[in-house]
Amino acid sequence: MNYLTTIGLEVHVQLKTRSKMFCACPVEFGAPPNTHTCPTCLGLPGALPVMNHEALKLTVLTGLMLGCDIASISKFDRKNYFYPDLPKNYQITQYDLPLCENGAVPLHDLAYPKDAQKSIVASGKEVRLVRIHLEEDVAKSFHLASSTGIDFNRAGTPLMEIVSQPDINSPDEAFAFLTALKQILIYGGVSDADMEKGQLRCDCNISVRPEKQQELGAKVEIKNMNSISGVRRALTYEVQRQTQALERGEKLPQETRGWDDATSETFLMRTKEFAHDYRYFADPDLVPVKTEALLDDVRARLPELPKAKRARFVQQYDVSPYDAGVLADDLALASYFETAAKDAAKPKHIANWILNDLQSALAREGRTIAGCPIPPPALNELVNLIDRGKISGKQAKEVFAEMFASGKTAAVIVEEKGIEQLSDTAAIEALCDQVIVGNPKPVADFKSGNLTSLNFLKGQVMKLSNGKANPVIAGDILERKLR
Repeated sequence: MNYLTTIGLEVHVQLKTRSKMFCACPVEFGAPPNTHTCPTCLGLPGALPVMNHEALKLTVLTGLMLGCDIASISKFDRKNYFYPDLPKNYQITQYDLPLCENGAVPLHDLAYPKDAQKSIVASGKEVRLVRIHLEEDVAKSFHLASSTGIDFNRAGTPLMEIVSQPDINSPDEAFAFLTALKQILIYGGVSDADMEKGQLRCDCNISVRPEKQQELGAKVEIKNMNSISGVRRALTYEVQRQTQALERGEKLPQETRGWDDATSETFLMRTKEFAHDYRYFADPDLVPVKTEALLDDVRARLPELPKAKRARFVQQYDVSPYDAGVLADDLALASYFETAAKDAAKPKHIANWILNDLQSALAREGRTIAGCPIPPPALNELVNLIDRGKISGKQAKEVFAEMFASGKTAAVIVEEKGIEQLSDTAAIEALCDQVIVGNPKPVADFKSGNLTSLNFLKGQVMKLSNGKANPVIAGDILERKLR
């Protein structure tokens, strides 16, 4: 029997604000435990919350980037539950009037795992969203050998929750959704979305059902995933676990499970809560939000989104769609390329050097483009020397390696090493005449139809010029003289 997989994701994103959602405590990753707290974020009696307007704007900005409907009026609610990392024993969140509804995340081919990019089922798919709402984060628990420690620095950090429709049909699509969403968030400056720092976390809802069954299967939630690759592995395991259970005739319960990355298995945490368990009600300390006052400012902050940037790179710089996708995948890399290609005669050549030589060199050194020792104008200068015939491609590799190691410019290195390519037609023609006179047999072979002899003759020209002659010009001259 064939089975269908249905997946919906709930993505929690820490917003890039300087202070917390309802108090003035700073947001800082890695600060000493419990040093960024106050009566408000600790939930002490008498402390009142005050809304962070920047967090409101960043949530609305995310909604606009994802094509959401922005609510004219939104409000905050209290979600009641008891847990050690929730200092007030309720969380300020949004229930029935979220800031954003609908919208979608567009998937693109390079967002899929590399090993799945050649077998994409629905290229260009868009995953619809249910809502985007704003809330406060909880504290962080540290489970020690015989006790648990709580760090309240994170409590109260602005947290945006993005809820997808159950439009995702495979672990690979879930991977692509999170990758594409993370890219958009970074483009908008909404969040750094660093999963290692807990700035982007994900809960996965998954069900499996027989192909002919219309009703969705029992929903199983996998909580607190903190890596995109981990989400893919957990969902892959869960598809297999649920499928095998159905094949054995078992009835799957609705439940919440965790993911153990060490054993590559999910495990039961608890049976699933329902909305009424949380006893939502409007927070009496916070007034409703009218978004009209925010929209003009937020619209002015809308960036060029990844999809538009990819299309523009293809049109403006004549790069392939694949190269445009790789360049636009990283906002810093895209910026580096545009700066380097600004005055370039052939921007595609700039792209080739970035995607091949530069990225390889950075990977070997364990660096990112932000730590690149070759400034964009310096790379443009190198490529320009090649395009003008001043140095050969082989010489350029040598010059590039020296540029990366020393930080010197291409022009300085070429002068120091005396390796400028000879492109003077008259001088190369004189060398070609010498080679033709000195090598009668290869010349005769070429004239009798052995075209490979031309390579030998061109090599002799390069030898006479100590490797400085422009090989393209030399080949053209030899061919013209021997025809």
